[in-house]
Amino acid sequence: MSQSLQHQPAAARHLQARDLDVHIDTDAGSLAVVDALSVSLQQGRTVALVGESGCGKSITALALMRLLPEAGRITGGQVLLEGEDVLALPESGMRALRGKRIGMIFQEPATSLDPVMTVGDQVVEAIERHLPLRGREARERARQWLQRVGLPERAFESYPFTLSGGQKQRVMIAMVLSTEPDYLLADEPTTALDVTVQAQVMALLRELQREQRLGLLLITHDLALVSGFADQVALMYAGQMVELAPAGDFFRAPAHPYAQALLRALPDAQRRDEPLAAIAGSVPGLSERLGGCRFKQRCPHAMPACGEPVPLFRPGAGREVRCVLYAPGAVPPTPRETAQALQATAPASATADGAPKADGAPLLEVSNLSVGFPIRKGLLRRVVGHVDAVQGVSFTLRAGRTLGLVGESGSGKTTTGKAIVQLLRRQARVTGQALLQGVDLFRLEGDALREARAQAQIVFQDPFGSLNPRLRVAELLEEGLQALLPQLPAGERRARVEALARQVGLPADALQRWPHEFSGGQRQRIAIARALAVQPRLLVCDEPTSALDVSVQAQILNLLRELQQRLGLAYLFITHNIGVVGYLAHEVAVMQGGRIVELGSAEQVLHEPRHEYTRSLLAAVPRLVVPAG
Repeated sequence: MSQSLQHQPAAARHLQARDLDVHIDTDAGSLAVVDALSVSLQQGRTVALVGESGCGKSITALALMRLLPEAGRITGGQVLLEGEDVLALPESGMRALRGKRIGMIFQEPATSLDPVMTVGDQVVEAIERHLPLRGREARERARQWLQRVGLPERAFESYPFTLSGGQKQRVMIAMVLSTEPDYLLADEPTTALDVTVQAQVMALLRELQREQRLGLLLITHDLALVSGFADQVALMYAGQMVELAPAGDFFRAPAHPYAQALLRALPDAQRRDEPLAAIAGSVPGLSERLGGCRFKQRCPHAMPACGEPVPLFRPGAGREVRCVLYAPGAVPPTPRETAQALQATAPASATADGAPKADGAPLLEVSNLSVGFPIRKGLLRRVVGHVDAVQGVSFTLRAGRTLGLVGESGSGKTTTGKAIVQLLRRQARVTGQALLQGVDLFRLEGDALREARAQAQIVFQDPFGSLNPRLRVAELLEEGLQALLPQLPAGERRARVEALARQVGLPADALQRWPHEFSGGQRQRIAIARALAVQPRLLVCDEPTSALDVSVQAQILNLLRELQQRLGLAYLFITHNIGVVGYLAHEVAVMQGGRIVELGSAEQVLHEPRHEYTRSLLAAVPRLVVPAG
């Protein structure tokens, strides 16, 4: 058991997990999802639970609330709320704690809100269930909390389906906080929010901690957010805690090789001339978790001792590390040594260098682009007007260069990208010019349009949603070739598909597998390979890394960087991640309300912004804070 848990004062106010074990029942048997996890959440403090997808973060939070899915079971350990074991309570007793003492913000707000109740009624329902307020007082409190999270007055009478994803997340936050719980479990609470709203929500949580001594368990993959907000970092890998440390110590000197690799994988402008320290492979599945260290298959310092049972070593006060490199007498690696070891074992394609192949001539010239979506009314749904989503956008993109398109949700970024690759012809009114190698894409029809589409492809944000689940990978990659290059013989198509799989780093057996058999990062590689199949000159990348873990994001960014250097590709890179923009982009365009408000080199826009909106956007971006010392 953790030493820090054994020596807590009896009167301390904590929500604790002690040696918590969680299993999921499957056709293959009972599989361990969380293994002997111990963590303590104190009122007025923030513990950040971080790690890659599939490591058990969300299941841990659900276990603390006793909200596991039907197949899930807590098989060992305790959950103590100020000394009382909540696992021993009847369900009626647990219902009295949920919402009032322990609140939870779920990752997907759309499935957590009742679609047939107004937003206001749902917040009022939570208040009346847990507080002695009724009628007008409850409604007034609900309105106040909706306003505190930045929602307009009209949101009170709105239904969830009329709100954006970010607005629904704010409703969830208001609903949970309105009952003033002592402890809050927040599962990716800012994932769907713009950076400005994220900053507003995190400032609100910080204010509540001061006012109400709120204890916060923050589950997130955003290490920059963690560095500026958390008091303690709990790093999970494959169901186990691998490092537990004060936030300052964690970011100043990460101990576990996994922690060191994650921090070295973060993109920023200072690393743009070198590949990121990507971690090969992915988190092992539930059935693949063998004895010993679960990170050993991906660790650059793996040794025979890693195959033995690994205890929780304590190299220093307040820090715990699950790694044989911290056994007595061992010499642990430094973060730089871990980064060098990762680079030495990286595939050759991920470590290519050299300047981008830019021929000097503009590849894409967009002039006065405007996109309007129709407003339909009446029984016959006649068009009575248009909503202007993009207005007067102009920019130039050269071969071998990357233009980062940034801005908040609804600013017109994705609409701009889709209009350029001709995906809005039937849905919207598109005006202006988009010259691809001197040819206006908006004026093309038939065979001419088909040939141009081979030169401009798009990689979507959600790789799973953009891949046909009924086709194997080989068929997915051949599909574009058959549609846009029908003259290619079957043998040449197959050869090109095999070369594409190798080019993007897919395993040899990938071509005969289905999309659902791959991780998120591998599916994104498939989407990139499909876009590259017809040998385009331009790739529109619509948030291609937003749904990926830090280590997988590093793999994809390395791949995009290497492909650009080798093939001279031009990228229109749509993202809200300023770190990615600083690492990959040569020029940056900032959009607000459908217009470009600032355009310039990445150095100028990110470090010497001139427009007030750009300055406010950059000021809201969380930065990785590494304490001195």
